[in-house]
Amino acid sequence: MVQIKAVTELEQLESWVGQHETLILQGVISVIGAIIIIFLGFTVARLASAGLQRLLTKRKVDKTVIQFSATLLRYSVIAFASVAALGRVGVETSSIIAVIGAAGLAIGLALQGSLANFAAGILLVSLRPFKAGEYVDLGGVAGAVEEVHIFSTTLRMPDNKVVVIPNGKIIGGNIINYSRHQHRRVDLVVGVAYDTEVSQVKSVLSRVVSADPRILHHLGNTIRLNEMAASSLNYVVRVWTSNANYWEVYYDLLENIKTALDEHQIGIPYPQLDVHLYQAS
Repeated sequence: MVQIKAVTELEQLESWVGQHETLILQGVISVIGAIIIIFLGFTVARLASAGLQRLLTKRKVDKTVIQFSATLLRYSVIAFASVAALGRVGVETSSIIAVIGAAGLAIGLALQGSLANFAAGILLVSLRPFKAGEYVDLGGVAGAVEEVHIFSTTLRMPDNKVVVIPNGKIIGGNIINYSRHQHRRVDLVVGVAYDTEVSQVKSVLSRVVSADPRILHHLGNTIRLNEMAASSLNYVVRVWTSNANYWEVYYDLLENIKTALDEHQIGIPYPQLDVHLYQAS
């Protein structure tokens, strides 16, 4: 009895397959076509992304722009291929787009911070306030720019720490770029005793500045009395040098100025407080 039932069901299945043979064949072809579209989509996305990177690299475009553009192109191609594959299997793409739009609105409301970071990433790539390799201060965090991603920017600090900052915070704060211009000014304040002649101090500081070949003298040096403070006369020393030599010039100037002041017996006073005692009558 069971065998008869199984044979009957098999005959019914064969009959149904025979009646819908064309429909089944079309379905199989559609699924295979969708798989091929997905495979081609990922392949084209990878090749297009790599090709765009090579093209922009040859044109010496900034590294941050290259990475951002390549990533955006890759995911755009994948999204297009996914929609095309669904359309190949008979799914209404207009309905999919409507669903994606509604889901995008809901996700957008839930992920406002991430979308803000994404928009900020586009602005950073477009406006380019900094590039990979430049030394910047982003809201109090200073370091060399490594990469600008879609949602965040990676900095490497001088002590080799890696800091990841959301792009939204970068756009909303101050951006200080120390590397954009070739030259940078060194500012020093030197305090000396009140009983020292102004001309003598300026002469000693000028000789120290003139002796350093890394200082760009043609850009102009400033050595002037800047403040008559409570315990000292404060002189400002401002000189220009290249970005590569900034810190070496800064430290060497401090050391050489201290040595020169000691040689000319010019005192660098400590903060002083005069206390007057009066005897009560």
